[in-house]
Amino acid sequence: MKNKGLAIVLAFFLGGFGAHKFYLGETRTGILFLLFFWTFIPTFISLIDVLLLLTMSDASFNEKYNSNH
Repeated sequence: MKNKGLAIVLAFFLGGFGAHKFYLGETRTGILFLLFFWTFIPTFISLIDVLLLLTMSDASFNEKYNSNH
């Protein structure tokens, strides 16, 4: 079961490398983040992801990322 708080921390501190994408099961996007981390574009995208995760309700987070459990 994925934890919303951990996803936010990963996105904030290691988002430029796609750590939160791998954690949330979005492997292809995580690989793209790794390939382009040197451009700093994934870093900006991960900051947007932090804001989106912060504003997302727990119910919608669970529906999107924990639906298999």
